[in-house]
Amino acid sequence: MSNYETLKKRMLANPKVKAEYEALAPEFELARELIAARARAGLTQEQLADKMHTTQSTIARLESGRTMPSLRTLSRYAEATGCRTVIRLEELARA
Repeated sequence: MSNYETLKKRMLANPKVKAEYEALAPEFELARELIAARARAGLTQEQLADKMHTTQSTIARLESGRTMPSLRTLSRYAEATGCRTVIRLEELARA
């Protein structure tokens, strides 16, 4: 196991840390989806920024999950990567 995986496992054993980590799951999921779309399009962050008329640092912030994009920004990102934006609300599984 890598040092990161070992540290993550140890940290997530703490219920408070685990709850905070899980609360960030939607942001991490969106960041992964943005990176995947850019990779499928074969674009660097710089190239995508040029297509979106923004800066590479803006793309980096979006892809890090530190910045939650507006729907307009998501649509621009999708268009620049040859995708379409789809938003849906899913019902939570009931225990």
